[in-house]
Parts: sequence; structure tokens; C-alpha cells
Amino acid sequence: MSSTDTVRSSSTLRIQLRQGLNSSEIRKAWKDILGGWERRALWGTLGLHDIRQKYRRSVLGPFWITVSMGVLVMSLGMLYGKIFKQNISEYLPFVSSGFVSWGLISGFILDGTRSFIAAEGMIRQITAPVSIYVYRSIWANLITFAHDIWIFIAVAVWFGLNPGWVVLLVIPGLVLVLINGLWVGLLFGLFGVRFRDVPMIVQSVVQVVFFITPIIWRPSMLPERAIILELNPFYHFVEIIRAPLLGHLPSEANLFAVLLVTLVGWAVTLFFYSAYRWRIAYWA
Repeated sequence: MSSTDTVRSSSTLRIQLRQGLNSSEIRKAWKDILGGWERRALWGTLGLHDIRQKYRRSVLGPFWITVSMGVLVMSLGMLYGKIFKQNISEYLPFVSSGFVSWGLISGFILDGTRSFIAAEGMIRQITAPVSIYVYRSIWANLITFAHDIWIFIAVAVWFGLNPGWVVLLVIPGLVLVLINGLWVGLLFGLFGVRFRDVPMIVQSVVQVVFFITPIIWRPSMLPERAIILELNPFYHFVEIIRAPLLGHLPSEANLFAVLLVTLVGWAVTLFFYSAYRWRIAYWA
């Protein structure tokens, strides 16, 4: 590429980025997002179809989600409970609630990066807000969460765990996670359809983050490394769901970190989504 072409490409990029900050472009982006929400019947059907298709012709159908998660939680819970010398009656509810929360959060991220790639045929054929494909991914993961949560309920009943009225705080915690799941899907879905290596990179990062997030280990096991938890946004998102399930209030640090990520994430997403949303059909 010549120096002239390089300068021209840079100028084009700067113009597109400035367009992303243009109020009219931002309004169009919001119109797409709100328009996608209004098409609930469409993405609701698509998300349900994805779940049914995944377990088509199986005996248990979607309940394989519950079975597989239950086997994983019980196996790892019993194993690491022995390794870490934990009280099983306290450790197993901690692990099960952590896995259920992590499954929802990681599902939003991993499926979000592929939301536009998986729908490339429909994007070219159907005139509709492209955000519906992110809503579709979120809805499918929420259905999976609805199956997984029964694992925690069974464990809680077995060990006599009664979280009390605090458990109702799971609802606003879920709402915050869903709001963040939407911007994650829009932003990383945009990057994923443009750069096809992004889904694999994100998958690798999420796998690593799992081990540095207290899912199978307790925060109290690393009291001198508290900074690792405070700088890990995944920990805070898991905690706003897990803490109420276990009968605890999320900390102020948890809420502050989640709100900060929400505001920054949406600001960045609107910037890129308003600039490049119209290119998704060409990249798909």
C-alpha cells in the first residue's frame, strides 16, 4: 500500500469515528437498539428455536442443560471441597451459585461475539434492526440460566439454606447483568463480525479469567491478594447474583464496579456502534 493510500485510509477512519460521535448517528444507533427490543416476538422465537435445535431429538431435550450443569457442580464441588478442606454444606451452595452466575455472564460474552456471525444469512435477507440478533443471544442464555438455577435451588434445599428476603436482590442484579450483556453483545459482536479472530481470542481470555475469579475457590483463601478481586470486574458481576442467593448483600464495591463498567461500556459501545452499525451487513 502506498503512502497516499495509507493517508486516505486514515482520513476515512477519522471521518467515520467522528460520525460515530454525531448526534444523529447516535440517535440512529439508539433507534436500532430500541427497535430491536420492540421486535420481541421475533428474537424471542429465534432464541427459543436455538435452544430446541441444540437438543433436537434428545430424550430430555433442553433439560440436558440442567443435567450437565448438575453433574459438573457436584463433581467439582465434592472434589475441590476435599482438596480445600471445606465444609461441604457451605462450599457446595457457594460453588453451585457461582457456576450458575458464571454460566450466564460468560454465555453473554461468548455468544455475543458470534451474534452477528451466526445470523449472517438473516442479516442479508431480513430488513430489521441488527440488534435483534444480540437480543436473541441474550434470550437464549437467559433460558439456559432458568434451567441452571434449579441446580442451586436443589442444593440449597438439600443443605437447608434459607437466604431470606435478601434473595429478591437477585432480580436487580440480573437486570444489571442483562443491561451489560446487551452492550457486550453489540460491541464484541461488531468486532467479531469484522475481525473473525475476536471470538477465539475472547474465548481464550474468558477461560483464563474463570480460574482467577472466585468460582471454585473462596475470596477468603486469598486475603493478602484482595487487589486481584477488586480489579476483576467478573468477580463483581458474579457477586451481585451470588451474594443474594446465599443470603448476603452485595458490597458497595461490587455495586460501584458494576455501575462503572455499565456506564463506560455503554459509552464505548455507542461510539463504535453508531459509527459502524451500517457496515455489519457488509462484514457478515
